[in-house]
Amino acid sequence: MSVDLTQFIPSFLEESFEGLELMESSLLNLEQGDDETINSIFRAAHSIKGGAGTFGFNHVTEFTHLVETLLDEMRDGRRNIEADDVELLLESVDCMRLLIEAIRDERECDSEKIAENSKRLEEALAASGSVMSEALTINADDAPTDNSSDIARWQIKFIPEHHLVQTGNDPLLLFNALADLGKVSLEANTKELPTLNDIDAEELYLSWQLTLHSNASEADIREVFEWVEDECELIITKEVQDQPLEAVTEAVTVVNTLEGSSQNEQADLTPPIEAHFAEPTPKNNTDKPVSKSKNDLGSIRVGVDKVDSLINLVGELVITQSMLSELGSDFDLSKVERLNAGLEQLLQNTKELQESVMRIRMLPISFAFNRFPRLVHDLSKKTGKEIELILKGEQTELDKTVMEQIGDPLVHLVRNAVDHGIEPAQVRLAHGKPEKGTIVLDAYHQGGSIVIEISDDGGGIDRQAVFNKALEKGLVDEKTTLTDSQVFDLLFEPGFSTAKEVSDISGRGVGMDVVKKNIQSLGGRIQVESEQGKGSTFRVNLPLTLAILDGQLVRVGKEVYIIPLITIVESLQPQKELINRVSGDMLLYRLREDNVPVIPIYQLFNIPCEFEHIESCLLVVVEADGQKIGLMVDDLLAQQQVVIKSLNDNYQQVQGVSGATILGDGSVAMILDVAGIIEMALTKAQINQQHQSSVQSQITRSISAGVNA
Repeated sequence: MSVDLTQFIPSFLEESFEGLELMESSLLNLEQGDDETINSIFRAAHSIKGGAGTFGFNHVTEFTHLVETLLDEMRDGRRNIEADDVELLLESVDCMRLLIEAIRDERECDSEKIAENSKRLEEALAASGSVMSEALTINADDAPTDNSSDIARWQIKFIPEHHLVQTGNDPLLLFNALADLGKVSLEANTKELPTLNDIDAEELYLSWQLTLHSNASEADIREVFEWVEDECELIITKEVQDQPLEAVTEAVTVVNTLEGSSQNEQADLTPPIEAHFAEPTPKNNTDKPVSKSKNDLGSIRVGVDKVDSLINLVGELVITQSMLSELGSDFDLSKVERLNAGLEQLLQNTKELQESVMRIRMLPISFAFNRFPRLVHDLSKKTGKEIELILKGEQTELDKTVMEQIGDPLVHLVRNAVDHGIEPAQVRLAHGKPEKGTIVLDAYHQGGSIVIEISDDGGGIDRQAVFNKALEKGLVDEKTTLTDSQVFDLLFEPGFSTAKEVSDISGRGVGMDVVKKNIQSLGGRIQVESEQGKGSTFRVNLPLTLAILDGQLVRVGKEVYIIPLITIVESLQPQKELINRVSGDMLLYRLREDNVPVIPIYQLFNIPCEFEHIESCLLVVVEADGQKIGLMVDDLLAQQQVVIKSLNDNYQQVQGVSGATILGDGSVAMILDVAGIIEMALTKAQINQQHQSSVQSQITRSISAGVNA
């Protein structure tokens, strides 16, 4: 019986990345005498090493063996936990991550970095007098040979606990790994095997007596079984081998001692326990999986409670569907009341099913926050600043897709907080602040969205310096009056930076504009609050999911559009006396203290409209990119949740439209991209202004020509 191991590789990769995160976070909090933490780090490394060995990823196994040896010295008390060793282990975790990512992506990794880190591990172990195994290089003199006089016969008694297979372990894989050390024969002891009627498919009733002919050491043999050392009885004894290895039979012997069993039962049970271990398992020189999907979209671990809820809802839907089918088979007016009740139940079940399915995609934001303790630790050492990172709201749930895409923008904001926000220790002390700076990452739900805040208690943003830089770049003029929020929004302009020195952390003026674009592409927005001398807060608002949004349906002519509710500030009936027309044929509406540009949607999309005068229409005031605009529509319809369909996948990208949805009547409605509409309107206004200037120039030239004539 052969098992295709490649099907388990995605699970191995996922568990390995989780183990690496655990190792990293635990190392950052490791203290002398903390036995529980050091044991958890060791177990994580041990699991990754064992899993890699199972799949033949020897480069991972060999490197992790060095890490494991260093950790073993720490947990046994043979080595003190020093800061230098912790830093070395953190860098080793980075190397392990590179190796695992190389397997996942089927590519080569940075072998020089791995080799350099391996050398440092070996030197650290050598300094402590550890006996090093041939982890990354095997000398020719040490390699096993068939005619070596050191060949020994090892007797191995392997008695696994009955529940061994329930933990995902397979004895066949262990025996295959043992065959890598030499020639193997075995006897299967089936004395504890019950009759077929009493067999539990999830239990293991066999034990084995194995004979290994090899020049391997006992430590090498025990390393094969260390994956299950707590779930078996293992007895290893060595016999002197007088004959060369060629004399040993290559046949695998399986002895059945089925006491009290029939011959038919023996025949039925023989195939599952037979295997050929005489030939070593072929090695994959590249240490890559035999086959792996290029389009692996990843996976989500879902709690059983969420799955049970989903199953229950599906059951309710089946019951409701059966009831409606029965009503439809012989319908008359007396059944209208039952029909309405059934439709109401169907609506309720569908809504609950939608919410349940969406909950499956929701993950705690701790998956995104976990990378930041290490990031702040490294940046703190690089900048020489003492910084404490505080994480809040780690259990706040967010859609997996949103979380994956928000990671990089958050990294950039945290790096800026370290580099620009937190002052050097001497500056903080001079201003009466604690020497150690503080950065807080917080996440919480607000309405139908999630808010992520990155706060620091640093020097804050110099408002005047930002304004002066904007003047220098021509983004504003001296007469422009801007609020604090509008000034801070200038930080997100391309190439904008007030850093006096360029560093490899930040300050090149590249990135903040990308941060804003990435957040906007997720349907979110970013705001900045800062007080000089006290610190800054960057607040990111994001939708909980990209699949569904709360929208306001509006009518323009005969067309129905959807405006995301998250962008709407207010809706109103405009008053004629508050309307002004400016150059470029742009309308402005005086809304309290603001002059809000008015954008007639029917003009942008060339739609016949019932009302062409603003006072006859409705104005929906929306906000994007820190700018308010008024969308001129004919009528406001209902508010509802809509399922977003991508235009790129089904048609092509359309400026001013972020997606589409199907309404209850089966018609298709476009979802407006407010930021895109603003860009379209500004472009059109510039064209109109240029056209007017051109016409005025022509009139001036004609008049001049007539006067001269």
